[in-house]
Amino acid sequence: MNTNPETEYGIRLKQRQAAAARHESLHRRIGNTRLILFLAAAVMAWFAFKTGGLHPLWLSLPATAFLALVVRHSRVLKNLNRSRRAIQFYETGLARIEERWEGCGEPGKHFNNTAHLYAQDLDLFGNGSLFQLLCSARTHAGEEKLASWLKTPADLEEVRSRQEAVDDLRNRLDLREDLAVLGEDIRAGLDPPPLLAWGKGPAMPPLIPIRIVAALLSLFAMASLTVWGLTGQHTWFLGTVLAEVVFFYLLRRKIRPAARKAELACRDLKLLSLVLARLEKETFKSRHLGMLKRALDRNDRSPSRLIAHLNSLTELLESRRNAFFAPIAFLLIWEIQFVFLIEDWRRKYGSAIAGWLEATAEFEALSSLAGYAYEHPEDPFPELTEQSPCFDGRGLGHPLIPEGRCIRNDVILSKDSRVLIVSGSNMSGKSTLLRTVGINTVLALTGAPVRAHHLRISSMVPGASIRITDSLQAGTSRFYAEITRLQKLVALAGGPVPLLFLLDELLHGTNSHDRRIGAEAIVEALVRRNAVGLLTTHDLSLAHIADRLAPLAANVHFEDHIENGRMEFDYKLRRGVVRKSNALELMRSIGLEV
Repeated sequence: MNTNPETEYGIRLKQRQAAAARHESLHRRIGNTRLILFLAAAVMAWFAFKTGGLHPLWLSLPATAFLALVVRHSRVLKNLNRSRRAIQFYETGLARIEERWEGCGEPGKHFNNTAHLYAQDLDLFGNGSLFQLLCSARTHAGEEKLASWLKTPADLEEVRSRQEAVDDLRNRLDLREDLAVLGEDIRAGLDPPPLLAWGKGPAMPPLIPIRIVAALLSLFAMASLTVWGLTGQHTWFLGTVLAEVVFFYLLRRKIRPAARKAELACRDLKLLSLVLARLEKETFKSRHLGMLKRALDRNDRSPSRLIAHLNSLTELLESRRNAFFAPIAFLLIWEIQFVFLIEDWRRKYGSAIAGWLEATAEFEALSSLAGYAYEHPEDPFPELTEQSPCFDGRGLGHPLIPEGRCIRNDVILSKDSRVLIVSGSNMSGKSTLLRTVGINTVLALTGAPVRAHHLRISSMVPGASIRITDSLQAGTSRFYAEITRLQKLVALAGGPVPLLFLLDELLHGTNSHDRRIGAEAIVEALVRRNAVGLLTTHDLSLAHIADRLAPLAANVHFEDHIENGRMEFDYKLRRGVVRKSNALELMRSIGLEV
């Protein structure tokens, strides 16, 4: 495999496009041949039944050929769809590498939570988000696992284990392609919570006598229907139907709820079985992946086959709703018999569903991180340290900003340098710096590579106040929402894991006197509680906080200048306090008379 991901993707894309073209050509030829066979059969039927010039048995030749072509056509269409999905997989990968990926992939908007301490502030979810950049999961369980990792930092031992697994998966491009093209074009509609609850719930007892009665009634129904057709005697048939009605009426309170629960919990299991089957074939080197693989092992049957069997049972149960099959399903007491079969499955394997889903979800989340690692070979894994608190980032960049526009900076926070007060003009890069530090922390403590030349980091919990807004529904102002968030951060700073706070324009919703006093008190409280972080401001009166907390705090700033009547920024972080403001120049640049 080519070590350059863009080159490798390009080569594979051309191969899949060529394969799709072959399958498309064969699809058209088979379609035309089927049409010709149909017309030939129609002509032969005219000769056979209209003129008598041809024996009807000759019709079996085009009919057999037509059926064979139907089977062949189905395989060709399956291969064509697989090739098209592979094309989409590599086109999306190239879009990510070429930094035109926004809008491609699942944005994960439903995982966003305005109450979370950093998800919205750091653009973890939504269009153009970190989740959209990372996620390649095919199941909802995999998406939920990745989202939970982004929202909850792992401890260092778990991070090391994930790094090893991601490194093992990084170059397994065939595996990631196979997972991407399995099943249908859409993602699985599998909803993990109902399936988990159903698997853990108590199964219906076997009730062998009732099942024997159901089997006998269905046999009597079909036998009496045959007798009616052959002899015209319908008494036995009507009697059997009446017995079936009474039988189902007596059991309806047990059967109907069990059927509804099974249909709700076990929808769209086919893709899950295909994902499991593919993972069962792979051999891994990392200890973490080996443990996940062993979680899928069973002595009797593989989880993929068991899930596929459950999916078949559920689909057969649902077939009773088909208008053409419903009368036959009634005579065969279809619903009762398949509910018992599904409950048998739950009694044997239901307790194992949670483990299978967990292993599958973790495989998919790790595969997403591995895809990101493969496509960004210049991004290193962070160095993990027990010396807490520590954030030593050299050449930090923002992974959601195209490399050509990404200006990198160094940020160092430790027990001896806890706070950076970042001053600068509007649009100079202060908020972006906070997000850069925060999102790289999220990547690092998820187990992914980071956008940096080097990052040394300890366990920490990010907390941000960057994108705080008011709420008309809750009746809260922006200022009240901000101080509520700050109260949570101060409380979190007292926990066992150090807080990394990222505060943008702290308390700018109040007057300068109260702001100065409040900001100073909040930062001092955070420092006392072993927190580290950054505070941005364009109010230079807050720069004195660094003086009061020295040497634990320092002032840094961004600069700007006017060039040909336009504001220009270099986005380079410098030591000290900024000495100028651009607010008036910005207002004049858009035509305001100030």
